[in-house]
Amino acid sequence: MSGSLLEIRKRIGSVKNTRKITKAMQLVAASKMRQFQKRAVTTRRYVWDLIALLEENLHVESAYTEKREKGEVLFVLYTSDKGLCGPLNNKLINGLFRSERWNALTESQRMLITFGKKGYDFARNNGIHVDKHFVGVPEKMNNVEAIKLVDEILNFWRSGAAKEIVLIAPHYKNSFTFYPVLKTFLPFDRDMVETNIGTEENKHRTARGAAYEKEGLMIYEPSKEHVVSRLHEQVVFSLFLGSFLELKASEYSSRMMAMQSATDAADKITNELSLQYNKARQQAITQEIAELVGASAAISN
Repeated sequence: MSGSLLEIRKRIGSVKNTRKITKAMQLVAASKMRQFQKRAVTTRRYVWDLIALLEENLHVESAYTEKREKGEVLFVLYTSDKGLCGPLNNKLINGLFRSERWNALTESQRMLITFGKKGYDFARNNGIHVDKHFVGVPEKMNNVEAIKLVDEILNFWRSGAAKEIVLIAPHYKNSFTFYPVLKTFLPFDRDMVETNIGTEENKHRTARGAAYEKEGLMIYEPSKEHVVSRLHEQVVFSLFLGSFLELKASEYSSRMMAMQSATDAADKITNELSLQYNKARQQAITQEIAELVGASAAISN
């Protein structure tokens, strides 16, 4: 019986050590989730201000508003580099490869860019051609590094190879709710703005840009077309960056929930093993007392 007790004690110690790891990972994920959540919300507000400036100029054409008949549809898939984040990556991957927009196009009519190791590995293992992939994108990348990444995507648009750019990324709503969405980022038009910003967010949009336009206080240098084109580029860049931040917020939110479930499971296993250990210990004590009583009775006789 002592061997059985020793084995149970070892199992309890092993589960407790695992619980320490999952609890630490849960706390780290929660901290990082809050950081990326704040950055994602800040980026959204920045986009709202840019849209406010463009409110009266969405009709002005630029290189990013061109409606094209020729070219391929460029899909940009955002996934994480690491696992242990619940169903996040599966939802994103299925959200693209099972979507009607993807399956309605032939292989020659579409291109694919992947962010993150999980999406790239899935495409490679299933024989799906990846035109460009980014692995190990730093979480703390600065704006210069982000601009370089977005520029590599926009080069497909500038070169005329892509007639439409569609992004697949999680929409982060809160710590418990996120879902994959397909967003058209280019060409730039009012429908694209409404799709990416949303009607609820539009209520919070400032009317500062419209006020400037109506009062004639807006001065454009060197020209209105140049300024609007740069604003279009800034909006697209901010939307790409915001989607990356939402991906990270969703990733750490999902990892936090997964580690919390693992911690709760470890607590449950520890309680069950402790109960089993106490029962076995009590049984061993009872057996020893019975043996002592039997021996004492035998000596007395």
